[in-house]
Amino acid sequence: MTMTHAPAQMAAPVFIEFDDNRHLPELFGEHDKHLVQIEKALGVSLINRGNQVAINGPDDAVKLAFMALERLYERLSGGEPVEKGDVDAAMRMADAPKDLFGEQEAVIRTPRKTLAARTPNQSIYMDAMRNFDLTFGIGPAGTGKTYLAVCHGVSMLTSGAVDRIILSRPAVEAGERLGFLPGDMKEKVDPYLRPIYDALYDTLPADQVNRKIDNGEIEIAPLAFMRGRTLKNAFVLLDEAQNTTPAQMKMFLTRLGDNSRMVITGDMTQVDLPHTQKSGLRDALETLKGVDGIYTMRFQAVDVVRHALVARIVDAYDNRQREVGSDWDLDI
Repeated sequence: MTMTHAPAQMAAPVFIEFDDNRHLPELFGEHDKHLVQIEKALGVSLINRGNQVAINGPDDAVKLAFMALERLYERLSGGEPVEKGDVDAAMRMADAPKDLFGEQEAVIRTPRKTLAARTPNQSIYMDAMRNFDLTFGIGPAGTGKTYLAVCHGVSMLTSGAVDRIILSRPAVEAGERLGFLPGDMKEKVDPYLRPIYDALYDTLPADQVNRKIDNGEIEIAPLAFMRGRTLKNAFVLLDEAQNTTPAQMKMFLTRLGDNSRMVITGDMTQVDLPHTQKSGLRDALETLKGVDGIYTMRFQAVDVVRHALVARIVDAYDNRQREVGSDWDLDI
């Protein structure tokens, strides 16, 4: 893959040339839809001729388009598909400062797929989960904080880095009255853990998920049932942590044992506790600020990787919150 310029006096395009024509139909998309997507987003013109694409436009935009196409081609060369979201991700990552990533871009490898970061903050988050014993992922829905954490846990389990995955989540508002629900413990808590199950089935074959749950390699552990345990050789995830109390959060944090990694995710704008009850997540972020061995990743609306409208919705609510003020503003 090469980059060439037309003669200077022509003020004409930059060309990107691809070595393997077999990848080009998927790179360009049906009816060149991926090229059109890049054109609209970056304000450039893309014209494909054979194994070349001519890129016209402002210098900075041309550079981003070139880097996005290069990234997508590398993805296809590695056997990964390219879809609309991948095109958006390639453009976001092309615009990211390279010193955020260290020596190489963060990826998570699981039996069913390899996940690459779709935003610079996702890349930092993925690096943090590898390098810190305790990582907080804080931010709005759609930023991948829970999904990437589950995938990272699967990667650690299947590589032998840990012996089990433990997934926990507050089951109801401000308390966990699971005893009033019908069924065994798994049936009681399953409805609250649907997003986590979705991530598990995305990264492991269904029969392996079910088998690992049955033999205890993947454990569904309601927060109330974590008390008194020490979690060794495990990847531990607490999701929706904004709905814990300070006492519950302290209890959970102190479960961390040898050779374990813990990730805690939550959204401080979605607290369901009574207004008189302080969130355990907020309390933990205040209490643990500056403690060595902990990393806190704060995602923003720009990190939303769902439908583009979701990011605009998050922005609108954030703007509204700034206008009227909120008890849950977090600036620590």
